[in-house]
Amino acid sequence: MQQIVYLNDQFLPLEKARISPLDRGFLFGDGVYEVIPSYSGKFVGFELHIERLKRNLAALEIVLDWTLEDWFEVTNKLLSEHGSSNLSVYIHVSRGADIKRSHSYNQGLTPTIFAYAFEIMPPKVADKDKVTGLKVVTQEDIRWRQCHIKSTALLGNVMHFQHAHRNDVAETVLYNAQGEVTEASTSNIFVVKGQKITTPPLDNQLLPGITRHLVLDILSTKTDYRIEEATLSLTDLYTADEVWLTSASKEIVPVTMIDNKRVANGEVGDTWLTAMSLYTQNKFNY
Repeated sequence: MQQIVYLNDQFLPLEKARISPLDRGFLFGDGVYEVIPSYSGKFVGFELHIERLKRNLAALEIVLDWTLEDWFEVTNKLLSEHGSSNLSVYIHVSRGADIKRSHSYNQGLTPTIFAYAFEIMPPKVADKDKVTGLKVVTQEDIRWRQCHIKSTALLGNVMHFQHAHRNDVAETVLYNAQGEVTEASTSNIFVVKGQKITTPPLDNQLLPGITRHLVLDILSTKTDYRIEEATLSLTDLYTADEVWLTSASKEIVPVTMIDNKRVANGEVGDTWLTAMSLYTQNKFNY
């Protein structure tokens, strides 16, 4: 089946999509992106993703006057063109192509807008017998100091993720120079200790994940757990009852081993089961 993508006001076959070599997204990673999952044609957190996209465009001074309805029209067209039931839509907006390569940029550039749909796994189920706990490693964060912006300049994240790959594990959990845990290379992180569920507070060191937002809201309103956004240390990870990673693609996934140390008894926990059950029931409400 021929894959149809969107590029600058056109829907066209992927093999015919072209950008200028002077596009600042290509030269500098000067742009932002979003990945929005959908299941059976229903998006998860669509408006929240687009709101974050708009915030990030504004932070980079990329002017784009698209409305929520504009994005919805394009992304739904891509879903219908693909024909599969479980898809994510990747949205990529760069500052656009200039007439020369220069670190400084002109304010009048026309942004490059690219989007395409790709197949994803069926929605995960809340079943301890059908989920495999992840093994992860830790590493000091080498990325830039604006990690709250979902930039296409992902080399630091790539290097951290490759570190996990070399160690034959699923992810790299990051900590800053003070030993404070921030997030993972492609995920946010949660720690369970007793009746308390904690995730690092939002600042420039981590991405305000949409799934993170949904999990916090769902658990705060539908459970009696004590929910906190607070600083976490590596010791907090090693001594936790449960550790989870969250992202649009992972949803909520348990971690059972960190730096070759088992998390608690090394098994998927009951709190994860509660959280995943509630997330599954409520994720389409956002």
